[in-house]
Amino acid sequence: MTDPAATGHATTPITGVVITLNEAERIEACLASLSRVCSELIVVDSGSQDATCQIAERAGARVIHQPYLGDGYQKNVGPGAASNTWVLSLDADERLTEQAIQTILGLDLEATGHDGFAFRRRNFIGSRWVKRCGWYPDYCVRLYNRHRTGFSETRQHASVQAKSVHQLDADLEHYSFANLGELFTKASGRFSNRSAKVMYLKGKRASAWSPFLHGLNAFVRKYVFQRGFLAGVDGLSVALSAATNAYLKYAKLLEFQRDARVRDAENFDKVW
Repeated sequence: MTDPAATGHATTPITGVVITLNEAERIEACLASLSRVCSELIVVDSGSQDATCQIAERAGARVIHQPYLGDGYQKNVGPGAASNTWVLSLDADERLTEQAIQTILGLDLEATGHDGFAFRRRNFIGSRWVKRCGWYPDYCVRLYNRHRTGFSETRQHASVQAKSVHQLDADLEHYSFANLGELFTKASGRFSNRSAKVMYLKGKRASAWSPFLHGLNAFVRKYVFQRGFLAGVDGLSVALSAATNAYLKYAKLLEFQRDARVRDAENFDKVW
């Protein structure tokens, strides 16, 4: 039997899938890690204006052009076009560690009874791995049998709906925030805007107390119950950014309810 470590691919073929939008700075490293275990690479791009698609093609990926449908719907496009049964789905800012690569190469996917495998995720601010605030181990299913499961058909925060999941002793790296400034600008900007729009469209309503109560709850959960106080300035920053996000999404929801001028100026057809 061929040693998978020698071939560079798992014994059972795997398709690596990534969704992208203007990820020229990160897509090459992501695909390089996927190519260590995958025999096929697919990038589903939603209209990049930079060199994302050209870099992906040079890395050996097949690029599918698809206007953004929302998180779960978009992440199901690539698996639908895959040649292999097993799919390994990463975001462009995620990487397989050497530990994860060797673990995947050692799996017997033909014989397994599991339809999904979950990895621990190391979440970073810059080059700093934050181990508190619920940011680790942060298990997420990334390797799955596409004929038996897939991402939830939701437009935000989609996850693989596997019924029999095995948690692997292996980590992914997630470089979500380049620095502390980005941590706060994302929380106060597009994250809270999108959430407020989604809640409004779903008919959810806020009271005058909602922003304060949700912001306070988010801070206490991250800083106290998830022990952010043990992570120094980064732990405090994560807790404050979570509080900022929670406060603003309910404040913006309340604003949509109360201020017709603000509401009418917002394009609710462009949530995503």
